[in-house]
Amino acid sequence: MLSIKPEYVEKILSGEKRYEFRRRVFKRMDVDTIVIYSTSPQQRVVAEVDVVGILESDPIDIWKKTRDKAGISYKAFMAYFDGVDIAYAIELGPVNRYPQPRLLSSYAEVSAPPQSFVYVR
Repeated sequence: MLSIKPEYVEKILSGEKRYEFRRRVFKRMDVDTIVIYSTSPQQRVVAEVDVVGILESDPIDIWKKTRDKAGISYKAFMAYFDGVDIAYAIELGPVNRYPQPRLLSSYAEVSAPPQSFVYVR
């Protein structure tokens, strides 16, 4: 499960944003689906998305490879990766939007919104 700002969640759901950027990513290699938690003000689990792959490189290289489907401005991207040598871009596949957003409490493994991510199921 990843915590994502509502503005980026909407871009993922619309297909405009095909990459989710992270300063660190999960260590488990078997992660093939991301459960999307939309942060405040929505504070609901809204969808699942398939993981196609993960790119790892310096921020400039990641931007060059993903900018057409980044769903984020260059300025915001660079601000997020300021001071970091390695950036990660999770390539997103098909999205399954839940008909009804779910409460975080419906996931036994999660007691609070993830700071970055948390493993579920």
